[in-house]
Amino acid sequence: MVTARSSWSIWNRLFASVPAKPIPTQSKPPNPNAPGENNMTLRKFAGLGALLSIVMPSLAMAADEVAAPVLNSGDTAWMLTATALVLFMTIPGLALFYGGMVRSKNILSVMMQCFAITGLISILWVVYGYSIAFDTTGMEQGVVNFNSFFGGMGKAFLAGVTPASITGPAALFPEAVFITFQMTFAIITPALIVGAFAERMKFSAMLIFMAIWFTLVYA
Repeated sequence: MVTARSSWSIWNRLFASVPAKPIPTQSKPPNPNAPGENNMTLRKFAGLGALLSIVMPSLAMAADEVAAPVLNSGDTAWMLTATALVLFMTIPGLALFYGGMVRSKNILSVMMQCFAITGLISILWVVYGYSIAFDTTGMEQGVVNFNSFFGGMGKAFLAGVTPASITGPAALFPEAVFITFQMTFAIITPALIVGAFAERMKFSAMLIFMAIWFTLVYA
């Protein structure tokens, strides 16, 4: 006979084996103004700042290494060869050429004029010629002033030119090589004038004329 007590015990056994479903709880959204959230945000920004402080100097150094000019040995070798060839056009080229066009008694005079012009223009080119021809100090785009016609004196006596100076927009070679290369053309240009007054000008007058012509015309 089933009593009320036995039926109650059977009922409890049946429903006790079924696990109770958890009651879902609604999670609260994070409060950005909470102290913990602010600390996490500050930590994130601090970590990002530390990472940038490490990475940015490395990137800057890499950019400097890429932008640093590198000496081109091939361009330098060719510039030296061209410099020697142009110099040979004056000494002994023009000296022998003009010497063969004058009378025998004036051969040494004409050759000496070519050699003297080479020495004189070389000195003037180093003192102020290169600076007047290539220094842009005082020049402004769209502004016409004295330096627009005469150049600057910022590189007088080759100021600022060091063994490490490199020039050339495309071909990179030492600036000293560029100075010497341009000097050979400054030498041969007035030397060409010797053929116009061979045997008809004093040696001292020739030197004065060449110095003035180089300063006002060539440089």
